[in-house]
Amino acid sequence: MYRELAGRRTGEERQILLALAEAEGRHAAHWEQLLGDQVGAPHRGDVRFRILAWLARRFGSVFVLALAQRAEARATYERDVDATATMAADERIHEEVVRALAARGRNRLSGTFRAAVFGANDGLVSNLALVIGVAAAGTPQHTVLITGLAGLLAGALSMGAGEYISVRSQRELLAASTPSAAAGHALAHLDVDANELELVYRARGMDADEARRRADEVLIDIALAGGGAHHGEAEGRPRGHAPITRHTAHTAFGAEGTEDHEVVGSDVGAALSSFCFFASGAAVPVLPFLLGLDGTTALVVATVAVGVALLCTGAVVGLISGGPPVRRALRQLAIGAGAAAVTYGLGMLFGTTVA
Repeated sequence: MYRELAGRRTGEERQILLALAEAEGRHAAHWEQLLGDQVGAPHRGDVRFRILAWLARRFGSVFVLALAQRAEARATYERDVDATATMAADERIHEEVVRALAARGRNRLSGTFRAAVFGANDGLVSNLALVIGVAAAGTPQHTVLITGLAGLLAGALSMGAGEYISVRSQRELLAASTPSAAAGHALAHLDVDANELELVYRARGMDADEARRRADEVLIDIALAGGGAHHGEAEGRPRGHAPITRHTAHTAFGAEGTEDHEVVGSDVGAALSSFCFFASGAAVPVLPFLLGLDGTTALVVATVAVGVALLCTGAVVGLISGGPPVRRALRQLAIGAGAAAVTYGLGMLFGTTVA
């Protein structure tokens, strides 16, 4: 599986995956050595890992890394008397290596993925609750269908607009907290004896001594890079005008906000993702009515269809987050069923009251 993933990667990630494959090869050699003459003919791997290898070969996505992370976490070498302590330690470290590799993909996905999952789940639950509540009140089928379609469109537009405003606002807040380029260019002209850079670090929470040491390190780095910050006029050293490199600016101010921007994602991407997935989810409970079903039959079909969809979305969330997919799927189902039950009860109550 690691070799197949490496075949779809380049650079450092490829080297890391090949190193993991080499380590697993050492583990295999350990078992072959213990078995000796009784090693027998090679067998096909476990079905689960064959599926993972196939997915890695076809897709090589973060989903495969998330599954690999869970597989490493399930390693039982600590309890196996024939395994070495080194092998057990390897598996625990492998889990962290794969977690770090998967985190890169999760960061890239997290913005639009969050909006997609939230949109799909909200569409499924809210529109099912709406349709069930209206139907339970004894509303005619045509009215239930119109209500469901109106809920789909209104909810999708609301979710899309809400996601755009939310992500846009969050990115603007992050941008306001990101150090400016002008501050980086000003480093070359700082006076070492009146080190204003120290104030930056103190404002970020460092104590005075730590801030002073950090600021001195940065100014020394600038001086070694070709001059810049100067001592007082008493020493007769002029202000430097060496350009500030990206590395020096990064060292001085860090990269606050850069990774956060990636995690938050694109405002337009989040809006489109939320709109499309909400609409897709909200369409599920309406489909039985569009297909001509009515009454209890339509409600049962809609509920079952939404339940299956909730199980799928919950399992996907579990897989990509490295958590247990079955537990996540059941959690999604329980939340949706609870919301549907409440609105169904309210619908029956209001319908009876009106009658």
